Amino acid sequence: MSYQKIIEYLGKDADYLLKHTSKTIDKQLLHTPSPDALDQVFQGSNRSIPVLRSLAALHGHGRLADTGFLSILPIDQGIEHTAGASFAKNPIYFDPENIVRLAIEGGCNAVATTFGNLAIVARKYAHKIPFIVKINHNELLTYPTKYEQIMFGAVEDAWNLGAVAVGATIYFGSEGSNRQIIEVAKAFEKAHELGMATILWCYTRNNAFKKDGVNYETAADITGQANHLGVTIQADVIKQKLPDSNGGFTAIDFSKSVPQMYTELATDHPIDLCRYQVANCYMGRIGLINSGGESRGESDLQESVRTAVINKRAGGMGLILGRKAFQRPFDEGIKLLNAVQDVYLAKEIELA
Repeated sequence: MSYQKIIEYLGKDADYLLKHTSKTIDKQLLHTPSPDALDQVFQGSNRSIPVLRSLAALHGHGRLADTGFLSILPIDQGIEHTAGASFAKNPIYFDPENIVRLAIEGGCNAVATTFGNLAIVARKYAHKIPFIVKINHNELLTYPTKYEQIMFGAVEDAWNLGAVAVGATIYFGSEGSNRQIIEVAKAFEKAHELGMATILWCYTRNNAFKKDGVNYETAADITGQANHLGVTIQADVIKQKLPDSNGGFTAIDFSKSVPQMYTELATDHPIDLCRYQVANCYMGRIGLINSGGESRGESDLQESVRTAVINKRAGGMGLILGRKAFQRPFDEGIKLLNAVQDVYLAKEIELA
């Protein structure tokens, strides 16, 4: 996809996003994605040689291989959102092989999905694309519905499947967050012992974070702190929703904040809000990948390109995009994944 096509997809926001110069956190302070980023970031860390090999496998596959950027296909919605609701638009994905096929043919760096999905096709595909096993989930059969991440298997099982990484979710701010932090920190420690990389779905979840019609679960200050907690338990990659607001701490009147967070470290521009998330990932030493969000239909491609541009110009490492790709015909899913990857391949799109 040409740079001109990217501009067309951005529409009226093209100049707003492509010509923005960030005057908050200086880009010179960031550790940014590059072909040698793993050497620059992890050579002085405690990560073992097998972990570095796993990270290199993630970074060395697909259309973005050896660029420093990641494009990951995550499909765990069969549990998180029920299989029927997730796959009704495209029932081929009840068959896990099609999940892996979409990641491969879509040029992704890796596929992230459940123990069961990967186990049933592991011998056929583990050597063809890096596996990321999502080890915990929110099961959706409890009534009334609650948001509680629980482990669905052992880290050793992920290693036996040939996975190069494990992924886990913590609902920061939820009733079960203390337990989830302890469980996931132990799981990540074990994964590193076995030589696997770790990816944290760094989500915030609390009904009290919604006030006056604004959902501060995706506010830059709250999600930024969630990211900082995530890197503290040694996640190698942080997955976070793109911020669409700020000032959650002050609006809800909790936690700790100072005025400079909102006046000097961020503005209301989406690239600046995302950069605040990157800064909370040790200034980009730990890569930030933003999620693609739910499918909205015809606007999915444009929205995905927009998210990729914001993430890249903010200093992020890539996108982890699922529903927008698999809730449409197979060939269209490939096209959407490739369009996102083209943003990261476009040399014209630089740090803001």
